[in-house]
Amino acid sequence: MCHIEFATSTAPADVVRRQYLASAAGDLDALRATLAPDVEWTEMAGFPLAGTYRTPEGVTANVMEKLGQDWEGWAAHDDTYVVDGGHVVVLARYTATHKATGKPLAVRVAHHFVVRGGLIVRFEQFVDTALVRDAMTPGT
Repeated sequence: MCHIEFATSTAPADVVRRQYLASAAGDLDALRATLAPDVEWTEMAGFPLAGTYRTPEGVTANVMEKLGQDWEGWAAHDDTYVVDGGHVVVLARYTATHKATGKPLAVRVAHHFVVRGGLIVRFEQFVDTALVRDAMTPGT
């Protein structure tokens, strides 16, 4: 019963957790189902996919699918949640191996989500982009 409640809960932390679980499972349909139609998803300046993407399809096509093309085993590990109303900050880690360089990545990140009406309406990523770039650069 707990799983069913979690799966249908509109509590902000539960919605965000479903997004991480869907991403980890590679279930882009389930991930899109956590996003509002007018979502604004911002990848940090300096990150390889930097920019703001809109619509659930735009987010998965321009972020998740591209990460899967360039990285082996890309995963966002959601470690700690800080919740204030509809704001959810997640302290997390990215792990992966860059396909072109073979270099591993292990970097701490912070994600800020805004959840309204049971859907993610805004996302902003904070990450040490130099570590990501290092993993993408041959011979460093």
